[in-house]
Amino acid sequence: MKSCCSPSRGESNGAVPPAPPPPTANTATKPSGRDRMKLIKGGSFAMGNDRDYGFAADGEEPVHDVTLADFYLDATTVTNREFNDFVNATGYRTESEHFGWSFVFEGLLTAKQLSTQPRRAVGTEWWCALPGATWRHPEGPGSNIKKRWEHPVVHVTWNDAAAFAAWAGKRLPTEAEWEYAARGGQPTGNRFPWGDELEPGGKHRMNVWQGLFPTQNTEADGHYGTAPAPSYRANGYGLYQVTGNVWEWCADWFDADYYARSPIANPPGPTSGDRRVMRGGSFLCHASYCNRYRVDARSSNTPDSAASNIGFRCAATP
Repeated sequence: MKSCCSPSRGESNGAVPPAPPPPTANTATKPSGRDRMKLIKGGSFAMGNDRDYGFAADGEEPVHDVTLADFYLDATTVTNREFNDFVNATGYRTESEHFGWSFVFEGLLTAKQLSTQPRRAVGTEWWCALPGATWRHPEGPGSNIKKRWEHPVVHVTWNDAAAFAAWAGKRLPTEAEWEYAARGGQPTGNRFPWGDELEPGGKHRMNVWQGLFPTQNTEADGHYGTAPAPSYRANGYGLYQVTGNVWEWCADWFDADYYARSPIANPPGPTSGDRRVMRGGSFLCHASYCNRYRVDARSSNTPDSAASNIGFRCAATP
């Protein structure tokens, strides 16, 4: 499965250096913190989408019953400030730092950067494989996060997210947990955490693309790139920006056929695969090409891939 929403490391239209050793962090584990997490009481819901606006290749069907136990989930995606604490405590280096590059959306780059003719993702050429792009330097050398401490950390792979979660005494959410929490207690079948309408009453409820993708963003919602993690109104469970802003890594391997055999109780996802599930959409989502900024939409990427619109939030078991 190839995703138009965020490119895979192997789609860089050029030689990809050998994969680095599996990333590790200092073994010291930070005490589990629940102060910024929300306790999501378990229950049952109908997971998936059988309406006419989904993507069959993503495996959004069949709609199936799921029952979950209680769990905690971060109120926001992990921020630059939190990830910085992790790096300072452990000396961790992300996979993008090991590789020496990450994917950056072309609209975030300067004319000078574009004049160097960076490698492009095959089929989604608005993605540039930019040398030096990392979580500290989201748009490559010369950029920084000094004014983005509360923005979601980006340019992190699934492996990076899992390392952070282990250090924090947490874990990544399962795909089922993510969808149940993202719905915020709304009736099954709603597209968004607040209902079925994208902009109820003309008000923006998430950070997505407005205008003509990928050339013109009117920034009607106030943002071109990422927004601070605790932006807009929280959903019914107190969770911010579960749709839009950045894609969020989940624990599960991706399999488009998994829903047909998923167990009812606490489904863990497939036992193996070559891509990991991502949920929620990002600031680049637009109805004209990617209608995946929904609570029932699915996407995936290889565990070593990273880009300017991929982040994560953590879960924990009570």
